[in-house]
Amino acid sequence: MVKKILMVLADGFEEVEAFGTVDFLRRTGLDVVTAGLKRVAVSGAHGIKTTADTTLAAVRVQEFDALALPGGMPGSMNLYESDSVLEAVQCAYQSGRIVAAICAAPIVLGRAGLLVNRTFTCYPGIEQRMTGVKPTSRMVECDGRVITGKGPGATFMFAAKIAAELGCGAAAVKAAAEMFVSI
Repeated sequence: MVKKILMVLADGFEEVEAFGTVDFLRRTGLDVVTAGLKRVAVSGAHGIKTTADTTLAAVRVQEFDALALPGGMPGSMNLYESDSVLEAVQCAYQSGRIVAAICAAPIVLGRAGLLVNRTFTCYPGIEQRMTGVKPTSRMVECDGRVITGKGPGATFMFAAKIAAELGCGAAAVKAAAEMFVSI
């Protein structure tokens, strides 16, 4: 059965992280569903408009194998301030799913209590919005079922790590080679 990933898009999301991750994961054969936080029409941080597949309110998080959050500002803050996103992250993690966030979006994982005593990375400086945690400077970290990425430049490594953790490691290596990306 094909593994499914839910990616939540809030207005102000980082386009490179969202579109790059979705594209890479689909190349590995994974089923990625994008869900707009409030509606299907979502605008990125750099003015790129997109239509999500659905809305967060219309999905059941337990039906997915992973939940991914792109960063960007103000997108990450929109995710952070949403009780629906907090509930989705907590539900995914408590249901044994992978939870992944890149760039500034790990603040959401911090709000959910998933970064305490965990190795993670994030966009430099965003950790100041969290308490009791200290990120590494690595491009990608995976600690248990929590995957984090540093920023836009880590997009393909971030996506490849999600694919590998979902059992698609060979497909991730193949996709990266076909895209001339080193992971």
